[in-house]
Amino acid sequence: MIEGVVNASYEAVIPLSLRGPAGQAQQVEAVVDTGFTGFLTLPPSLIARLGLVFEGTSEATLADGSRVSFDAYQAAVLWEGQSRVVLVDEADTTPLIGMRLLDKHNLNIDVETGGRVLITAKA
Repeated sequence: MIEGVVNASYEAVIPLSLRGPAGQAQQVEAVVDTGFTGFLTLPPSLIARLGLVFEGTSEATLADGSRVSFDAYQAAVLWEGQSRVVLVDEADTTPLIGMRLLDKHNLNIDVETGGRVLITAKA
């Protein structure tokens, strides 16, 4: 089970522990983005701090219908107490959690400032 909170901007935010290939660790607050079909986005500064290794490029369609390319990296995410290696898209924005990271999980959001965000594995 992963717990977070709805912030004053009505974003569902959860804490996320990340680890780079040489063991560099970083705790971040990440916004759940149900419109993002990837795993995770991180800003360039955090990718550099973690020493993530470039894996290639990925493409996505944005909400306005435009297609963009992202540099892609691998990072380890502590997810429900287990280390999970995921693909990270580089984006100069707040860290975003996408639907692929939420695969086979339930997402419950009490939509109000200070509301509870709860992610649980499907039984």
